[in-house]
Amino acid sequence: MSENVKVVKAAGVVGAATLVSRIMGYLRDMVMSWAFGTTLAADAFYVAYRIPNLLRELLAEGSMSAAFIPVFTETLTKESKESARRLANAVFARLLLLLALLTGLGIVFAPYVVKLIALGWEYRQEYHDKYLLGVTLTRIMFPYLLFIGMAALAMGMLNSLRSFLSPALSPVMLNVMTITAVVLSVRFLQEPILGVAAGVVLGGLFQFLIQVPGLRNQGMMPRPQFQPTHPGVRRIGLLALPVLVSSSVNQINIFVGTIFASFLATGSITYLFYGMRFIHFPLGIFGIAIATAVLPTMSAQAARKEMTEFRETFSLGLRLVFFIMFPAMAGLITLRVPIVNLMLEHGQFDRISTQGTAAALLFYAVGLWSMAGVRIVAQAFYSLQDTKTPVKTAVAALIANMLFSAAFLLWTPLAHGGLALAASLASMLNIGLLTILLRKKIGRIDAGRILRSLLKIIPVSIAMGTIGWWVSRNPVWDGAGQPLYKAQLLGAGMAASVFFYIAAMWLLRSEELKFLRGMVKRKAKR
Repeated sequence: MSENVKVVKAAGVVGAATLVSRIMGYLRDMVMSWAFGTTLAADAFYVAYRIPNLLRELLAEGSMSAAFIPVFTETLTKESKESARRLANAVFARLLLLLALLTGLGIVFAPYVVKLIALGWEYRQEYHDKYLLGVTLTRIMFPYLLFIGMAALAMGMLNSLRSFLSPALSPVMLNVMTITAVVLSVRFLQEPILGVAAGVVLGGLFQFLIQVPGLRNQGMMPRPQFQPTHPGVRRIGLLALPVLVSSSVNQINIFVGTIFASFLATGSITYLFYGMRFIHFPLGIFGIAIATAVLPTMSAQAARKEMTEFRETFSLGLRLVFFIMFPAMAGLITLRVPIVNLMLEHGQFDRISTQGTAAALLFYAVGLWSMAGVRIVAQAFYSLQDTKTPVKTAVAALIANMLFSAAFLLWTPLAHGGLALAASLASMLNIGLLTILLRKKIGRIDAGRILRSLLKIIPVSIAMGTIGWWVSRNPVWDGAGQPLYKAQLLGAGMAASVFFYIAAMWLLRSEELKFLRGMVKRKAKR
């Protein structure tokens, strides 16, 4: 089986598992919006939740993937499974110590953490109660860091061993525990949002526990063993620190947006949170899935000095991401109001909340292609064990995001929409800089092939968007109610859009569609 086929098969497994997770995530959002809407409690919760969410990105989809997997894979490739297990044990010991220390510090200094995230609350007396609630929620949720760190290590080990299912399913546990906590807390607690925070922590624990059977089956269940002189641990440490900045620049940009949004009206933080949640659906199912699948393959190819195969894997990963993300972007932009209306407009979530969330979704969607693409380009650097270059571009993107955010707030009426647009523009800058520097590093990156693919994808995606625009003009989206009819209308519009896109790309002889079709045919024959 070729490495390209292995990559796509792995991406399919991760994507399918992530689809389940995202569906559960939307159920969680629907329950949360029903219970708390865009109220003070919701704003306080999502400010506090930024910490575990950011740490999940930095650990599970950041440093543990980008720093641990290349070194762990190289140890598996060049040495032995036993050597890799000893490396994992040494990393586990240091990780537990570090995360326990950070958790304790986070609980103690929670008031300052909240002031940093929601700087605007300190300067407005009417937000004092929201600030106090945010501190309490942050303290409750900080232990999530310890559990998600353990889960991230398990995820990195299993992905390196080409076992993708249980790591991809682990986020489902977070959603299940949070939904359960909302339902029970609303019924039994005077301050229900506190129970929801406890549910997040339990969700982190179960994200680790669901991966334990897979580790045991591989004979790789980690046990903490302090080995301060282990060369692999030292290398991972040197790689991990810069990755904490560079691998999750999109989340850090959103983090910056939260700070700016704290100066805006109540509900702005929640609008941004829900807007990004809809972006995470295609980003998680396809963008992160493909990036997760290509990293072990590119790491192994880099370790064997197979640069021709390395470029082929990189090109395929980036083209597949664009093949999916541009039509997804067109669909989210044109169907933003129907999607938010159907999914969230009930209970405490009203028409104004729908409009605010749809505005955030619009401007985040503009940068969807770059948010997904930057993960592939960054993975190429991590596979080569170069984490310094992504740090440089990440810093440039962060500075640009802050400047864009300040400019949009001061000189445009976009409000929280301007903050979403700033994050999108920053991600575009990031992928542009990374691509230029990657070409300088490895020479040819198959740019002509990628460009030819984009010249087919972009026009077809724009044409496909007219179907979504037509659906969104129906007056049924002007209010709540009629969920069955709305679901049928939205589903039909999405199905027609997908059919149009696939048919058009088939007529244009898309190489990516041909590759995916060939995989499906081979699987059907087996």
